[in-house]
Amino acid sequence: MILYLHGFRSAPASIKARALKERMVERGLAERFWCAQLPVSPRAAIALAETEIARIRAAGLEPTVVGSSLGGYYATWLAERHDLRAVLINPAVVAPLSLEAYVGVQDNLYTGERFEFTRGHIDELRAIEVPTITRPERFWLLVETGDEVLDYRHAVEKYAGARQTVLEGGDHGFSRWNDYLDEVLAYAGLGDTRP
Repeated sequence: MILYLHGFRSAPASIKARALKERMVERGLAERFWCAQLPVSPRAAIALAETEIARIRAAGLEPTVVGSSLGGYYATWLAERHDLRAVLINPAVVAPLSLEAYVGVQDNLYTGERFEFTRGHIDELRAIEVPTITRPERFWLLVETGDEVLDYRHAVEKYAGARQTVLEGGDHGFSRWNDYLDEVLAYAGLGDTRP
């Protein structure tokens, strides 16, 4: 089962979420994909994901968290807390710092919805910060050096010892995502289900 966590100002309609969902539908895995609109509040976003993790485990399945940007920050905390595998795509390693500039009214890039991002939300991000990962083997980091939003080197350093795919060029959207869809499914234990 894959839980996909989108980034800040993003949505389930994001390019990466849709591409992964479409590949899973093609492979007969539509029911093994979960991606919901995450609340603006980090505390509420984590609570929503934890409810889904509990539901998945109650059904006898094991979730893998896939997180992009801010979703990667959330995925790190969830992987540490619930002993999960996680795929991190250009993760927001220092989210409380990098999102300081966004305090105020923002627009969702996919839905157009306006929302207020507050200093209280920054505090919520600090509360779920993972200073050091404890089991690098459960993480797979995917970064592109051309990320114009985040410094990929922070992620390479934070996830030292983890599987790392560092690609030259690209951008914050991780331009070569489609090249890795099948590997992500295999990493999540869904690799041998091609029709």
